[in-house]
Amino acid sequence: MTVPLPATMMGVHLTGIGGLDKLVIKKELPVPAPSPDEVLIEVGACGLNNTDINTRTGWYSKSVTAETGQGGSEGFSESGGNDSTWGGSGPTFPRIQGADVAGYIVAAGAGVDSARVGERVLVDPWLRDPGDPDDRRRAGYLGSERDGGYARYTTVPASNAFGIDTGLTNAELATFPCSYSTGEYMLTRARLREGETVLITGASGGVGSGLVQLAKARNAKVIALAGKDKLGAVRELGADAVISRNEPDLAGAITDALPGGEVDVVADIVGGENFPLLLELLARGGRYVTSGAIAGPIVDLDLRTLYLKDLELWGATVMPRGIFKTLVALIEQRKIRPLLAKTFALENIHAAQTEFLQKKHVGNFVVVPRDSSEYRSAR
Repeated sequence: MTVPLPATMMGVHLTGIGGLDKLVIKKELPVPAPSPDEVLIEVGACGLNNTDINTRTGWYSKSVTAETGQGGSEGFSESGGNDSTWGGSGPTFPRIQGADVAGYIVAAGAGVDSARVGERVLVDPWLRDPGDPDDRRRAGYLGSERDGGYARYTTVPASNAFGIDTGLTNAELATFPCSYSTGEYMLTRARLREGETVLITGASGGVGSGLVQLAKARNAKVIALAGKDKLGAVRELGADAVISRNEPDLAGAITDALPGGEVDVVADIVGGENFPLLLELLARGGRYVTSGAIAGPIVDLDLRTLYLKDLELWGATVMPRGIFKTLVALIEQRKIRPLLAKTFALENIHAAQTEFLQKKHVGNFVVVPRDSSEYRSAR
């Protein structure tokens, strides 16, 4: 059964770099039509991430040196703007943000099997050039270089829409795409192996809580850093040791928790002033991988630590094909679980981002443009 599609929809337009006032709720946006090799998705839920804040405030611009979240309510006045997107270019406005889409395919463009209509999907947010999908220089991101999921409907390349078979709600599914695929890529790139020890910073956030679970799925030993009031929740995710990031003797606390006295891998999404300590804790030949810098992007590096310890430093952003497929399999096999902190109606996006910036939650925030059960019952 095919449900007739409306001509218009609600969505949120990002109208420029700046504060929350740049997010404008629109109630009669045209419903997009899928181009060839694309699908139209009715969004059941869409996760909220640091990337939404960073894009809105222009934080990805190299002219910005403050930590993520500073200015999140007012915008970064120092942002150059012309290098402030995931792709390293200037943003295009208006833009519908939202990278973490879970929902249902409701229409298929030319070249897409019409049998996919009605399929429940989770969306890989990385947009790859169809002519050379492995060329990272041509990659873009959903909600940054292309309209995303802060709307009732969105279009994506059919190859980005992964069918998924799970009893999880759409809101729960929407916690996975950005955060957990980033975590999976980080651990894949750092080659974390069974029995090794990984130190995870920011372990109570979306990426951090995903990293804890993904590392345990590899049978690694996990030492997790988080806020003192969030340690219990992180421990429940399976971390072998949890340590307050504000511990007066952080180095000593981490060392005391180490099974063999050394760390094989550091998975860091925080950066900031503790960066030198993280490298010092690594064993000779250890691997450091980062995908964020919420405590500040400018850090101190003693090159002697790097070369005398034979360390590897990795950045993790544009993940290769195959990572998202692995993530979907882990979800279906129930080897990882969602950590849904709170849901917000799409029209309450300002309140959602305001509360998100307070960083009092554990896990992920999700916005819901339409109850997914309404779609299922219409079929």
